[in-house]
Amino acid sequence: MKQQLERIRSEALAALNAAADGQELEALRVRYLGKKGELTAVLKQMGKLSPEERPVMGQVANNVRAAIEETLEQAKTHLAAKAMEVRLQAEAVDVTIPGEAVALGHQHPMNMVLQEIKDIFVGMGYQVVDGPEVELASYNFTRLNIEEGHPSRDRSDTFYFTDDDSLLLRTQTSPMQIRFMENHKPPLCMLAPGRVFRKDEADATHSPMFHQIEGLVVDEGITMGDLKGALTTLMKRIYGEDSVMRFRPHHFPFTEPSCEMDMQCHKCQGTGEVDGQVCSTCHGEGWIELLGAGMVHPKVLENCGIDPEKYSGFAFGMGLERMAMGRLRINDLRLIFDNDVRFLNQF
Repeated sequence: MKQQLERIRSEALAALNAAADGQELEALRVRYLGKKGELTAVLKQMGKLSPEERPVMGQVANNVRAAIEETLEQAKTHLAAKAMEVRLQAEAVDVTIPGEAVALGHQHPMNMVLQEIKDIFVGMGYQVVDGPEVELASYNFTRLNIEEGHPSRDRSDTFYFTDDDSLLLRTQTSPMQIRFMENHKPPLCMLAPGRVFRKDEADATHSPMFHQIEGLVVDEGITMGDLKGALTTLMKRIYGEDSVMRFRPHHFPFTEPSCEMDMQCHKCQGTGEVDGQVCSTCHGEGWIELLGAGMVHPKVLENCGIDPEKYSGFAFGMGLERMAMGRLRINDLRLIFDNDVRFLNQF
């Protein structure tokens, strides 16, 4: 039996040291140390030995097992180190090679201008709010004093979802004024930016989907002077102290009195012409319409449970795209939506 054990030890150690990979090591472990392995088979014969021989053979068997297990672990460590060395050589990186520059993205020009406008109004005490793009006609039109038959409610101008024209893609963010007044008591000071949808032709200054920024202030003693002061502050901050603006009388169902605010065209400088041709940005007008505004109509206040005898307010709505065009000197609104990186990288 001692000869058998020594043979197993010699063969096992030689085989383990010659093993080429972990799979072969595992096969050798099972062959020699497994439940049906060669060492186990010899140990099962211990019962045939005399009481004096058993302790001696038991010690020899334990020494053989210990030698095999130790050599097995050494072989595993050696093969793992060898495999790591091969991997490191295969995945070697030349740290002296110049790295490739990673292009970092940046905000879209519209988001840049939107953030700037929001910062200005937040600095004046406005609260920025958001609302649904799929809106009820009662919020989008009726409660804003826009009655049935008004041109803005026509199907040629509006994207409706229902046959009774009760559900639509909002044409303005003005519904947020109604929603805000429903849930807050004066004094109110809010700003509602968001996407709006109208069936406008996609030309240099129009798009079926665009962004609007609505503002609302309601308190005791609010006047048209407060409105002009807020808008003038915004425009001077956005376009510079030397920018030229004008207010024109206008009519909106939800404000009375109403006005529109224009900016002198940044492309033709108010002349209406560029190189002897009609300016494509302002269509020869010399001015670009920026927004509509006015004092909140008393009926709109009543629709929201606010006493028009005690409170007054002003509201305004501006197109973000047009604000961005003037702020960044963009001549064609469609460039903003084309996502051409050659254009976007300029900002």
